[in-house]
Amino acid sequence: MAAELHPCSGKLIGLSNSNRTAQRNQPVQEFNHGLVLSREPLKDRDVFTVRIDKKVNSWSGSIEIGVTSLDPAGLDFPSSATGLKGGSWIVSGCSVLRDGRSVLEEYGRDLDQLSEGDRVGIQRSTHGDLHLWVNGQDCGAAASGLPTGLWAVVDLYGKCTQVTVVSCEPPSLAERDTERETVEEREQEDEEEEVVVCGVREGEFGGLTSAVNLAAATNGTLEEVPVLPPTHNRPDKFPNNLEPETVLTEHQLFDVLNNAIVSLYRSEDNGGGDLGGGGIGRDSGTGSRGDRGSSSGGGSVNGNSSDSGGGTGNTGSVNSPAGGGGARLGAVTGGMLTNDALLFHEKCGTLIKLSNNNKTAERRRPLDEFNNGVVMTNRPLRHNEMFEIRIDKLVDKWSGSIEIGVTTHNPNNLDYPATMTNLRSGTIMMSGCGILTNGKGTRREYCEFSLDELQEGDHIGLMHKASGALHFYINGIDQGVAAAQTPAVVYAVVDLYGMAVKVTIVHNHNHSDRLRRNNAIMRALSPDVGRPRPAHSLTPDPDTPDRLLFHSNCGQKAAIISEGRTALRPHATDDFNHGVVLSGRPLHSNEVFQVRIDKMVDKWAGSIEIGVTTHNPAYLQLPSTMTNLRSGTWMMTGNGVMHNGTTILDEYGHNLDRLKAGDTVGVVRKEDGSLHFFVNGVAQGPAAWNVPPSVYAVVDLYGQAAQATIMDDVADLPPLPEDSSEGPTVMSPSSPCSVAGGNSANDLRFHQLHGTNAVITNGGRTALRQNCRSEFNDAIVISNRCLRDGELFEIVIQKMVDRWSGSIEAGKIMAGVTAIRPEELEFPNTMTDIDYDTWMLSGTAIMQDGNTMRNNYGCDLDTLTTGSRIGMMRSATGDLHYYINGVDQGVACTGLPPGKEVYAVIDLYGQCVQVSITSSSGPQDNSLCTSNITERSFPIHSPVAGVAHRLHSKHGKNVVLLGEGCQAVRVGGYAHGIVFSAKELKTDELFEVKIDEVDDQWSGSLHMGLTTLAPPELPSCPMSGLSPTLTQLRSKVTWLLAGSEVRRNGLLQRQNYGASLDRLTVGNRVGVKRCSDDTMHVLIDGEDMGPAATAVAKNVYAVLDLYGRVTAVSIVSSSVLEDAGSVKAPSLSSDSCSEGEEDRMPVEGGEPALVPNTVMAFLENHGKNIQLSHENLTAARVSSYNQGLLVTAQPLPRQQLFQFQIDRLNASWTSSLSLGVIGHSPDRLNFPSTACCLKRSVWLLQRDSVFHNSLKICENYGPNLDTCPEGTVLGLLVDGNSCLHLYVNGMDQGVAAQDIPTPCYPLIDLYGQCEQVTIVTNNVATVGGEGIKARCQGDMEKADMVDGIKESVCWMPHPEVNPNKTCEYQALCSRFKDLLTLPDGYFNEDAKYNLCYCESCHKLRGDESYYKRGEPPRDYALPFGWCRFALRIKPHCDVSNSFKQWHIAYHGTSVGALRRTLDHAQLLSGTSSIFSVSPVKMEGPNGYSEPEENSSNSLPDRDREVPRVQLSPTMRYSGLEMFAPKVQFRDPRSHCCHQAQVGFQVCVRPGSYKVGPQTLGAIEPLDPRFSNTEIEWITKDQGGTLLYGLLIRVE
Repeated sequence: MAAELHPCSGKLIGLSNSNRTAQRNQPVQEFNHGLVLSREPLKDRDVFTVRIDKKVNSWSGSIEIGVTSLDPAGLDFPSSATGLKGGSWIVSGCSVLRDGRSVLEEYGRDLDQLSEGDRVGIQRSTHGDLHLWVNGQDCGAAASGLPTGLWAVVDLYGKCTQVTVVSCEPPSLAERDTERETVEEREQEDEEEEVVVCGVREGEFGGLTSAVNLAAATNGTLEEVPVLPPTHNRPDKFPNNLEPETVLTEHQLFDVLNNAIVSLYRSEDNGGGDLGGGGIGRDSGTGSRGDRGSSSGGGSVNGNSSDSGGGTGNTGSVNSPAGGGGARLGAVTGGMLTNDALLFHEKCGTLIKLSNNNKTAERRRPLDEFNNGVVMTNRPLRHNEMFEIRIDKLVDKWSGSIEIGVTTHNPNNLDYPATMTNLRSGTIMMSGCGILTNGKGTRREYCEFSLDELQEGDHIGLMHKASGALHFYINGIDQGVAAAQTPAVVYAVVDLYGMAVKVTIVHNHNHSDRLRRNNAIMRALSPDVGRPRPAHSLTPDPDTPDRLLFHSNCGQKAAIISEGRTALRPHATDDFNHGVVLSGRPLHSNEVFQVRIDKMVDKWAGSIEIGVTTHNPAYLQLPSTMTNLRSGTWMMTGNGVMHNGTTILDEYGHNLDRLKAGDTVGVVRKEDGSLHFFVNGVAQGPAAWNVPPSVYAVVDLYGQAAQATIMDDVADLPPLPEDSSEGPTVMSPSSPCSVAGGNSANDLRFHQLHGTNAVITNGGRTALRQNCRSEFNDAIVISNRCLRDGELFEIVIQKMVDRWSGSIEAGKIMAGVTAIRPEELEFPNTMTDIDYDTWMLSGTAIMQDGNTMRNNYGCDLDTLTTGSRIGMMRSATGDLHYYINGVDQGVACTGLPPGKEVYAVIDLYGQCVQVSITSSSGPQDNSLCTSNITERSFPIHSPVAGVAHRLHSKHGKNVVLLGEGCQAVRVGGYAHGIVFSAKELKTDELFEVKIDEVDDQWSGSLHMGLTTLAPPELPSCPMSGLSPTLTQLRSKVTWLLAGSEVRRNGLLQRQNYGASLDRLTVGNRVGVKRCSDDTMHVLIDGEDMGPAATAVAKNVYAVLDLYGRVTAVSIVSSSVLEDAGSVKAPSLSSDSCSEGEEDRMPVEGGEPALVPNTVMAFLENHGKNIQLSHENLTAARVSSYNQGLLVTAQPLPRQQLFQFQIDRLNASWTSSLSLGVIGHSPDRLNFPSTACCLKRSVWLLQRDSVFHNSLKICENYGPNLDTCPEGTVLGLLVDGNSCLHLYVNGMDQGVAAQDIPTPCYPLIDLYGQCEQVTIVTNNVATVGGEGIKARCQGDMEKADMVDGIKESVCWMPHPEVNPNKTCEYQALCSRFKDLLTLPDGYFNEDAKYNLCYCESCHKLRGDESYYKRGEPPRDYALPFGWCRFALRIKPHCDVSNSFKQWHIAYHGTSVGALRRTLDHAQLLSGTSSIFSVSPVKMEGPNGYSEPEENSSNSLPDRDREVPRVQLSPTMRYSGLEMFAPKVQFRDPRSHCCHQAQVGFQVCVRPGSYKVGPQTLGAIEPLDPRFSNTEIEWITKDQGGTLLYGLLIRVE
């Protein structure tokens, strides 16, 4: 047939070149509609071949090819080939589809990976099989049973934009032979009933070698066996004929070895055939096809009779070069009695959908449901049968992920649980990185992989060995024995839990194992095959080039050019990852692999990453970024080091993200197994230890890095030290100096202990400061031994930089002596920070213990230049002398303690970068050493001074109290272990216990919380009054933490709160307290987990449940003494006036204790997008949305308020600023892109949460910082108790974090919308305050206060300081009010009187939850969650001071009653509001009836009852749906549907109402401040209420 395309094609196709070339138009805008077909139907055996001419990187997916029985002349072309029906077979990627449904997974080559110039063809064989051809190689049968009369189909899909037909003819002669052999083999398989895999016993390696020799001898030689590319299609068995004249190709020879290796492992537990005497045989039972069949040839088959089902197969003979005694392979008749494939069972979890012939399982509604996704196999697993699945889809919503294991339950009879870990019998599951047996943890750390961390595309497998052992496999790697003994009959089970949504069974699971095991065995057979050059052979063979080059197998977006020396991402501006490249061979020991960054782009964050891996690049499926690889990989990324995707060093060396084009990075593995990195030739120190030999170098061209070239010349690198026989060079600070006490002057060296930025090289004679252009300190070096009297220690300056001239760091070097031993010295930033036993010369100043003793000394160190020499010497009389270029500068100071050891000290500060000792010395391996910096550990709270807490005598029936009520022990069972505190807890009183004993036979753990149940009210018999568990205690309101779930009366309120109590063990401490803001806090080992529950009642007891594993606890806390308040240091929160005091009002803004103010300014070291101005008081982000970190130059003194104002916001971005403090000096801080990346000694306030070292420790704290408008003043203060406070517009938001170290530095991240801030240099007036000093509301007249805001400011914040001008919730409520079409005349014209009580707004104002109002004062609650629109007060209403002494209450009503209520300017009873108690009583015959609107004047007042209306001091009651029914509306802006409620805020005249109980029958408290017996007010007098505001709440 003609090699042409049919003129009818997809709508975007253009044909040219006599219809031989097809091009998809608009390739960048469109990815489909590129379908073309052959001009004529295919003839049998003709291969219709096209060449890929052009590809684009804009899309995923690529060319698809196949055949169809549809005539193109009358075809309605679909958008893609997979849409073809009615007899169409399409190869897409590595899958085969029939009529759009997948029939074969992982077939042949992946078409998506083909490049421009590759050829791909399609063929129908004479037997009706479909074959795919790639670059002239047959990929094997893709489908069978194809009809005749098929047209070739090519889909120019995704990346593929142009193809050309190159041929349509039968394959060549060699290809025909291959095809014929494939057909004959298939025919033979059809006639035989059972396929038996050939195998060998473990340990019979000689037989395998014989098989290899036999295969090699067939070709006449035993040469190097080529490594087959991973994409090659291999047969599943040996060739059946190994006659001498048969010439095996290299691929066939490789297949022989491949199957022998597979058989070796498959027969490990089943028993293998005798390699010495057996032959290659099939137990057909019929002896058919003796001419091609292979038999034992007289040898026996050593197999398990129970598995083989018979005995020895003997159907023919093997013709081999050795005759009957040649090398032969015996057959193994394993337990494979049937050939049915493993599929998922039809019966599965309720949310599971099966597809792909039951090979794919998917959980429905993955964003709504996280469980009910259990699937099982359709049959039990056979011994040594691999069950493997591929993760196809994950969602990033839930915690937890896929779980896999085995169960004895038959799926036909199983009532599927929500999750398999709920089954309590016959089930073994791998969950996370542990093993659960019958739902209980039996191995916590089974392997280093965690199933929760796997990504899409990862493989998980399991195998049930014949020995009964259960093994799991992660991406083909055996994780070892998970369970030693499992039942004989088990089904595989998969639980699509949490993040896992979709998986597919993979049947060719041996693929990766073959590749890995092939290398091991082939290297054992031939020393030159696949083996790197021995590590000790460091000199390359001149005949065999050993040059380091990049391997050709690289990331999807990477390319290798310049003969393997350069790697690049050609489309670096389109993609930021998939740029992984590896070296072509393993690194030798001490061989430095170094690359130069040639090209960078500014579009992305992140940059180059470098490291090593044990994976061979020939077989590695390269990930998108190398840090995703979970095995055998060490990478330097940023300024940290990661091992198998987990960070092992946070602040290791120079930040790679700051490198520019022309910079170099390198890596070396030393002979001792340590790994070192280099940046611009400077060693960064040891990064890892115990790295195995034969590792490949890895470069990840990530983010900004677009091109890198291997540097062959590494002469610029500092020499690697000689390896000492004593072990690694890194020594602990307590290690003795190896040369201390030397007897000669030439043994003076620099000590191996030094500052973090210092590096010792040249055998200890040279010291340099790394990162000299970004770091100016932390480079102190000290002599390795003490100086003798009269001994000169002299160094020469070898290198300086001009980076730090003209700044406060412009010093050059400091030199002196110290009496502190190096092992005892905690190296500071500079030596002038040491305050004892130290004498230093800095510039012209002589300093002792950090204080200046003398100025204008005879020399000035800041004037020295490169080549200058500095020396120091202590005389026998205790005088210190300095020498400049050999000239004595005279006595610098006297009184150095005679006879006391002193060490020479050099501080490589500022411009001085490198010095060397002038005296000669022998070599010493001190290089690449770093000092160990231990981060300040989180402090442990000690019990408060006072009387020790006790447990109440009423408790669960299984509990015994010991130690006078200080210890509780559960003596039986796993439940009935509830205990209470002996007394009610006071506000902020911590009740804490320590776990003394655990019993691992139980699951579950301690429960802890607060309860309103008073233990004295319990009956004397503990059995009758308490529930078995705390979660079932519901007779009174109880708040508790169980695991990581917060529950109220057993009902789930919150998930994933803090650390889980289930992980606690002996020695851990757990505490609970009720805070002044009515929240419950739980503390674990002294760390506050944040608010767990809100609206907690006042009178509560601590309650514990010794449940499950925890069997004994003891109290470690104390009760606060009654007079503790008189001796306790005052806190900021205690300055607030109590709402409970009738003569006071809440504090509007607390004022910290007065301390001398330190002038604060921003540090010059900041994020790269920051620009400072106005004497470093103003900071602006000048580009992008991140890289905007700021730190103050001065530490924040205790009790001093640091404030700054938001100057400018940019609505183009989302999110906004964050702020906090950092507990270490920012001078040498490498600023990441955002503050959340800081992970050492950092406390950060972001949105409405508090983070410590990037871990969330508190939620719902303060206002949402993302909603702060321009003009907002934010502040930070650390009080005398080391607690961090946030101030918003001068209002204290309470304690955000505790145990803040000294010193600490304020930190601001100008992120997202926030673009500019300015430090407030003087105190600003708080909201509602006057002048500079904030006032307490108790200083004002009570009548001047409404909702906590001074009435002289119109009862509202001034418009310039209105907390949230752009509140979306307020705008939504306002749009709903507009839909009500209420006349504007009812509302106050000035919109500033409208108040929003959403969470962000009320926190920005600093509102308290409750206030007092009226005369006498009475509590009322602010309507949190509602929005108030101020109503216009009628002119005739009394607005004098007497009116202002009315009480505040709320009234819920319906939308339909709003207009009538506003028309009458008062609340009405009857049908005008469903909230009414009773209608008006009339004197007519009808009794109770609603009066007519015009009948108000028809009867005298005495003749009718006054309308009675229900009110409440809290909207938690008045806002209930039965009082304020919900209505649905559509937002005109977003077109989303919402539900809304309405109500009124009213003023009530004292004495005009009656207080009564609630009428809803509620049992639980509706508001923690108001009793249910006093929560409802009923009006008695007409005219006793005044409408004050319209309240709206929208859900």
